[in-house]
Formats: sequence, C-alpha cells, structure tokens
Amino acid sequence: DEIDSRIRLEEGYVPDKKEVLLDIEEEEKENALSRHSEKMAIAFALINTSDDMPIRIVKNLRVCHDCHHVTKLISKVYGREIIVRDRTRFHLFKDGSCSCKDYW
Repeated sequence: DEIDSRIRLEEGYVPDKKEVLLDIEEEEKENALSRHSEKMAIAFALINTSDDMPIRIVKNLRVCHDCHHVTKLISKVYGREIIVRDRTRFHLFKDGSCSCKDYW
C-alpha cells in the first residue's frame, strides 16, 4: 500500500485495468493487479535489501504492461536499479526508464 500510494502521489500512477483478463468487478481489478508476482517481489526486496543493492527478479512469463510501468515508476521514486528477466528479455529499470525502451 505504501508503494502504491507513493507512486500515485509522486508520479500520478493509474492502474491499467485492461491487463486484468478475469471477469470480476472493476474494484477487484486493482487488487488483482497488485498481486502480480513481480510487484510482490519488488515490495519484498524494498523491505529486505539495502538501498544501494540492485533488485533482481526472474519470472517465466512475460511482464504485463502495468507491471512494466509500475516498475519504471518504482525505480524512479525509490532510486533503485531493478533487473527483471522475463520470458523474452532482460529489463533494466533505472531512474524511471527501461533498457527495452518500452518495446517488449
């Protein structure tokens, strides 16, 4: 909740609910997005690692658009380098941008 509040306040984040393919109420779609594995892994890493340590995540699926956008915002707001290996490529998030230049 703290991360979500911070990126909404500081960067104007609005969840991309079209990424949720489940047939659920609109209010539940935000909750479903917040439970994506990479978001939970980033939150865990922010709590349990030092500020100067890069965050590394490996997943076997492709990163969704919303998670990609959120990871860029978190890298900017928290000043952290985040490396995500998804099904197709490595993403290096730093200072609010990604090495893939938003092509993934």
